[in-house]
Order: sequence, then structure tokens, then C-alpha cells
Amino acid sequence: MVSIQCKNVKFENIKAVFFDKNGTLEDSEVYLRSLGQKAARLIDAQIPGIGEPLLMAFGINGDSLDHTGLMAVASRRETEIATAAYIAETGRGWFESLKIARQSLDEAEKYTNATPALLFPGTLEILQHLSSAGLKLGILSAATTAEVREFVARYQLSDYIEAQIGVDGGLSKPDPALFMQACQVLGVEPDHTLMVGDSVGDMQMARNAKAAGCVGITWIGKPDNVKGADVVINRLDEIQIVRQ
Repeated sequence: MVSIQCKNVKFENIKAVFFDKNGTLEDSEVYLRSLGQKAARLIDAQIPGIGEPLLMAFGINGDSLDHTGLMAVASRRETEIATAAYIAETGRGWFESLKIARQSLDEAEKYTNATPALLFPGTLEILQHLSSAGLKLGILSAATTAEVREFVARYQLSDYIEAQIGVDGGLSKPDPALFMQACQVLGVEPDHTLMVGDSVGDMQMARNAKAAGCVGITWIGKPDNVKGADVVINRLDEIQIVRQ
């Protein structure tokens, strides 16, 4: 087991660390904003006038993305349902609304995947550092499992990431059962596991699962986005191994 220090907070007897993906390891703001904008345009082409309300629902305002909004923190399934609800308000049936939402998001993903998001600075180095200390590492994301696996493959992180877990329509953040299931995948107990994420949902999920600690990261300097964290960091290299 390992001791980890983040600023003035020390976590003892740690066996594993889970990281969120979007906004934690991956600088996904431009990607997510483009995804929402493209989906809104595609839907607006079928239902004129719905584009602007959809952008507001997605948390997109011009060139800015709300890091606590739908597009930034919701699972794909949740985004589909929220989008379909806006479409249904125009008088379309629910199944038709859901079909339009799903197809538009699928098409938008094909468009935006041509320019994938980049790793945040220091991501590879911190994963290497923690893995070499004997810690088990995993990604626990609101993205789909396929997206998590694609991310790990794209940046060749499989030597460090032992668990690649997304949300595929079942449990979703902030349900603590999702964290406990992820711990089972790594063969560790929650009370020996840290969660590193950029949203309130990450913190609530891990805290309610009785995790060893909740580390909030805010690359944009907004600690309110990670309320409930035991400690808030602004860079991944603030996660330090304590040498005994």
C-alpha cells in the first residue's frame, strides 16, 4: 500500500486510484463544445428554432462550455434523454424524439471524432509514476465504455490503466454502486481507493461509496465545480507519492 499527498492532505494505505476522463485526464472542452454545437445544428435543421434552446440545455454559450452542464458531465444516455425531452416539447412523439436525438448525436460524434481531444499536461507522467509505485489504476467515466477504451488505445495507456469503465445505460454517476463495482473490477476495497475527478458527481459518488479520498481537479481554477472534495488540485503533478 502507498501513501499519497495532495497539498496538505495525506491519504494512507492506498491501493488504487480511479480517474475521471473528460476534464480530468483529457482536455475535452473544445471537443464537447463542438459535439454539442454540431448536434444542435443537425436537430435544428429538422426542427427549426430548437437549436438555441438545445445549446443552453447542453451548457454551451458561444465559445464557452459550462463544466457543470449537461454536455460536460452527463452520460451519453442521459444526454440522449435530455435532448429528446426538448424535441418532444415541439409536439413530436417520444420514440420519434429519442430517435432524432440519438441519430443526431451519433452523426455529431462522427464529425468531432476527426479531431479528438488531447491529454492534459502531465497525464502520462502521473500515470507512469503511480503505476510504478505499485498502485492499481483505472478510468471511471460518464463516457461510454467504448469511448474509454478508444481513449486508452489512442494514447497507449494500457500499460497503466487496468480498469476501463464507462457508463452504458446502467448505473451512472453519482451512484456509489458504480464506484463499488469499479473497485471490484480492480479487486480493491473502496476504503483503499482514491477518486480523482473534475465534477461534483465524482466527489459525491466516491464519498458515498466510502472511498479513501476524493481529489477534485480544476484545470480552470473553479473549486466550486468539485464541492465535496477532500482536497482540490489544479494540476495532476500535485498528486505525490509519500516515500516512507
